[in-house]
Amino acid sequence: MKKMIVRPILSAVATASALFAMQAQAQSVPQSAAEGTRHWFVELAGPPVADGTSLATVMAEKAAFRREAAAAGVRFTERRQFNTLFNGFSVAVDPANRLKLARTKGVKALYPVEVVARPAVVDSGDSAPDLVAALSLTGADIAQNQLGLSGKGVKVGIIDTGIDIDHPAFGGSGTPGTTAFPNARVIAGYDLVGDNYNSSGTGDQLVPVPDAIPDDCGGHGTHVAGIVGANGGGVKGVAPQASLGMYRVFGCVGTTDSDVILDALERAYADGMQVINQSLGSGRQWPQYPTAQASSRLVNKGVVMVASIGNNGPGGSSPDALYAAGAPGVGSKVIGVASFDNAQKSFTVGGTPYGYNTATGAPLPPSSGSLPMAKTGTTTTADDACVALPAGSLAGQAVLIRRGTCSFFIKASNVMNAGAAAAVLYNNAAGALNPTVAGTPAITIPVVAITAEQGAVLNGLIAAGPTTLTWGSEYVAYPFGTGGLISGFSSFGLSAELQLKPNIGAPGGGILSTYPLELGGTATLSGTSMSSPHVAGSVALILEAKPTIPAQAMGDRLQNVADPKNWSGNAALGLLDHSFRQGAGMLDIVGVITATATVSPSQISTGESAAGAYQQTVTVRNLALSPASYDIGHVAGVASGPNTQTGASYALSGVFDAPATVTLSKTTLNIGALGSASFNVTIAANAALPDRSLYGGYITLTPKGAGTKMSVPYAGFKGDYQATQVLTPTANGFPWLAKLSGSSFTNQPAGASYTLANGDIPYFLMHLDHMSREIKIEAFDAVSGKAWNKVSDDEYVTRSATPGGFFAYTWDGVTFRGSSGNPGQVKDVPNGQYVVKVSVLKALGDANNASHWETWTSPVITIARP
Repeated sequence: MKKMIVRPILSAVATASALFAMQAQAQSVPQSAAEGTRHWFVELAGPPVADGTSLATVMAEKAAFRREAAAAGVRFTERRQFNTLFNGFSVAVDPANRLKLARTKGVKALYPVEVVARPAVVDSGDSAPDLVAALSLTGADIAQNQLGLSGKGVKVGIIDTGIDIDHPAFGGSGTPGTTAFPNARVIAGYDLVGDNYNSSGTGDQLVPVPDAIPDDCGGHGTHVAGIVGANGGGVKGVAPQASLGMYRVFGCVGTTDSDVILDALERAYADGMQVINQSLGSGRQWPQYPTAQASSRLVNKGVVMVASIGNNGPGGSSPDALYAAGAPGVGSKVIGVASFDNAQKSFTVGGTPYGYNTATGAPLPPSSGSLPMAKTGTTTTADDACVALPAGSLAGQAVLIRRGTCSFFIKASNVMNAGAAAAVLYNNAAGALNPTVAGTPAITIPVVAITAEQGAVLNGLIAAGPTTLTWGSEYVAYPFGTGGLISGFSSFGLSAELQLKPNIGAPGGGILSTYPLELGGTATLSGTSMSSPHVAGSVALILEAKPTIPAQAMGDRLQNVADPKNWSGNAALGLLDHSFRQGAGMLDIVGVITATATVSPSQISTGESAAGAYQQTVTVRNLALSPASYDIGHVAGVASGPNTQTGASYALSGVFDAPATVTLSKTTLNIGALGSASFNVTIAANAALPDRSLYGGYITLTPKGAGTKMSVPYAGFKGDYQATQVLTPTANGFPWLAKLSGSSFTNQPAGASYTLANGDIPYFLMHLDHMSREIKIEAFDAVSGKAWNKVSDDEYVTRSATPGGFFAYTWDGVTFRGSSGNPGQVKDVPNGQYVVKVSVLKALGDANNASHWETWTSPVITIARP
């Protein structure tokens, strides 16, 4: 038997502050810290119109719900109603009435309306590669220039911040306010919210003011639209003749709500969009979340759905770890897109190019000229260039500086004041470096950043003798920089149901595209927001070339020929990156169009290893008129340890070289013309990998001679998934029975009395460390133990965003039998003493298996109505 090898290649270290926080428990927490909402989706029992129900039936069901709710005295305000892709409403409701709403006859489920932040992007500086460099990474340049494709005749909908209709890249006049809408390029759209809207704002900001013209005052939507289909103003997108539909869901600043996004999806469908891009989302969601449900239904109706997977990777502005994929990208039929870094501008030393990122706050490097190099430390110096240097000591030189201890601004200032002509910062950890040197007084020399590996090479060259840096204008990718490797901000999967997410990746790190004319006309941004439109535009090219590919199969075709890339943490090791972070790999447009074979399934989700080795039959279909032969193989990707449970944000507890054992029934596959053949794959997790880790890799199909190189990504969970603890205590010792006093929740460990009047109701504060299939709360007599049935029953519950986050559940003194939407024996419990039992069914858990549930029983609750 082959020996199991587990090689730790990255470990997480607890910080002192995290350890300190564990030493004492708080007795009160601010109400504002609770994760939750006053707005809810109400899903009714019947299927929506898209699933075959008549509109009359759906409307009648809504009318019946309103009558039931009125009879039950439920107080709520309708925000929006949905008929086609989701049968229900979004409503504003307080915590007590939310419980009544859930008990109303006809309600299938409630889901929180998530606040959706303006997609987090990073301004990558003005020297980032133009869009041409990104197009070359996916083959879009070849599809345009050699295959003659432009996306003409394909309708692409974009749900975002709108578009600058006057921009010449979209057929505009180039003068603000002078272009008619719609026009030849932007053929449809709508502004659902207006300029002033901000769902996290106050007063009038909370009131949408729709408009017929989806004009963009934020810039994000114009940037996304340019990647999809710009054709003018110095920018050419992926599908420069695609027809665009623009649906604005953000105001000029701030956030939106997910019910607005669902409304936009229904509009885009009504307008006949063939492809819809959503460069937005709410993280850590189930595929059952309404925007994900609706997006998957659109695929069933023939629309290709593409969505960003999220910017919550370790290098993102709101870092997270495993299971961070957001809705709608996590939808079962949605193409969820990861981000790879774009190609980088480079300098050369000794004939070798070094791709770099430009530091924000410094002048742009030139495209020509040479400088002698110097260094101020070594590869082990912790505080390189952190103290003032002698004046003139670095005159006219490009100075190599290691990251660490002090700010980038201080380092750049010190070498600048010593006469340096440029600074080259290098990382002290694996991965790309994106520094800012903004400060006072301003930095006046170019400052660029490279990887730790590149810095070590230059350090050795400088130590060995005279070394010259030559500026250039060439763009490079790995191994000469981080271009083509996964972006630090790109989110990890899997989904809550252990399905492989993301599905594929595309360039999203450092993308120059269109921007509103009033804001400069072009800008360079980074995010999965930028990678998703690369895929949406590519689908337009593919549909132009292969219009018979159905929406259901488009994601499979993209995955078949994608190119897995090396681990961004240390690409030189030669290990492939996490399949649950890069999906099938980098998008390959030409590969899809010229493919002579397909492989099914296009991805394998092995589930939990406690169930035993996973077996899968893989079928290859030959599309060619001649026989084909393939070598079958396996390449592992890096594995990750489980999420950490302390600190300000979740992190990976480790990264491992821990290949799964993969057994193939065949190593060669011979297929006749237009025929098909199959083989079996058995995948077993590495037994030495820590429990609750995620692992993955790729089944490879390499043609012998002519044919299409293909691969199938797989991913799975090591151990018993239902052993994952959900109700972790955190430093606060949750769960709590709590009182709301003013603006704070106060812990009541000895029990408490509640009048159920004027907001004096019991609260139950819980940290949810993982997604839950169901959270059921029941009431019992504290003395006799008599069951008073259910308080609430929620399904497909998200997890906390941070290791210290919490949710607040309530009880209004009412219990019921049955399900939330079909309650029986609804009762107001009499005054007395009770306890509640919180029962959490783990993700993918069996409700009949007691070990798949977690429980907590509250202190005594005294109901004392006046």
